[in-house]
Amino acid sequence: MTETRPKLLVVEDDAGLQAQLKWAYEDFDVLVAGDRATALATLRAEMPDVVTLDLGLPPDPDGVTEGFAVLDEIMALKPDTKVIVASGHGARESALQAIARGAYDFYQKPVDIDALGLIVRRALQLNRLEHENRNLASKVEKDDKVLGRLITAAPEMVRVARTIERVANTNVSVMLLGASGTGKELLARGLHDASDRADGEFVAINCAAIPENLLESELFGHEKGAFTGAVKTTQGKIEQAAGGTLFLDEVGDIPLQLQVKLLRFLQERVIERIGSRESIPVDTRIVCATHQDLEAMIADGRFREDLFYRLAEIVVKIPSLAERPGDATLLAKAFLNRYAKEMNPRVRGFASDALAAIDAWPWPGNVRELENRVKRAVIMADEKLIHAVDLDLADPDEQVINALNLKTARERADRKVIRHALARSEGNISSTAKMLGISRPTLYDLLKQYDLQP
Repeated sequence: MTETRPKLLVVEDDAGLQAQLKWAYEDFDVLVAGDRATALATLRAEMPDVVTLDLGLPPDPDGVTEGFAVLDEIMALKPDTKVIVASGHGARESALQAIARGAYDFYQKPVDIDALGLIVRRALQLNRLEHENRNLASKVEKDDKVLGRLITAAPEMVRVARTIERVANTNVSVMLLGASGTGKELLARGLHDASDRADGEFVAINCAAIPENLLESELFGHEKGAFTGAVKTTQGKIEQAAGGTLFLDEVGDIPLQLQVKLLRFLQERVIERIGSRESIPVDTRIVCATHQDLEAMIADGRFREDLFYRLAEIVVKIPSLAERPGDATLLAKAFLNRYAKEMNPRVRGFASDALAAIDAWPWPGNVRELENRVKRAVIMADEKLIHAVDLDLADPDEQVINALNLKTARERADRKVIRHALARSEGNISSTAKMLGISRPTLYDLLKQYDLQP
């Protein structure tokens, strides 16, 4: 069976360049169009994955009016199309306007076939990942099924989702490791929804938010009269989640004496309520999460090693938002669509300066910080487009100025540029080095120095 090649639509009125591009992309099914009518007809008939669009189309070959008209119609017909626009006229202004109107990327004429090829293939990868996300979403029946709605173009997060899918229908305990705001509870719920326990309860408890003297009762329940205020027999969270999943957030905050009782449950699958000697069998799956270094806590005697290995049968490391190139803008657009409908319908999108600020910001608070920034901007916005000032983000140059020293500033800049070059070249070391203007050995040294993965 012949593998179906991805479709690339080249909208270009220069016959020579048409032929050159068609030859350069032999791994694509290349379609060509020289004017607006042909381009739109081809788009409707063939539904290409990626489009390269010359803004200088007839009857306005010396301007960009016709090209922008084509871009607007493509976005209206098929907004998920990855459009890469080209122009030799007012390049900077055209680029900003094109991105603001929905284009994926921009390049300036004359065309560098190799550089354009990297952009095209990155756009194709993004298109495929988004398609995968839509397929995942179509498999779930409810809108609140998180894993199926995972929004990402980053291979790191796609691997996380696939790992969770693989272990979902097993009974192993899963530990999610990641910084605050990376979406650990959402992924835990997604794991539950993808498992054969989906018809059971998903119960979440933040172990850091409950006082030590109450946490045991919350987890294991209590009998009537077990302590002052125990006016009735109450099930704990472990019992409530029977047949389903219990999510223990910030598991590193469980006190040592309670860790022993939790370990017994994991070993024997029975519990005893406070004030009772009766052993109650409970079939509950445990998923836990923490941002703490549990191995360091084990070394300090603050966390039991045997409990750690019971909880961490499968460990899933969740990358920070800064480690997911391109995801900040994707998520920002999703948050905007969600909150604009509820809170400010006049808001339609982001201006180019806002998208640039989102892409440049390090997001120390991860997805939660991004969501809060976008939500606030939607509420406060006075115009149809959200600008950088609405997000209350410092200018990227200001970040550098505020860095502690020159070494810190350079490291921040190096990390950002290298990550984006790796993403654009799909992890290809030779292409990344060429894009950065450095040798491969130098790139390898920088990857090692900054602990970056190709």
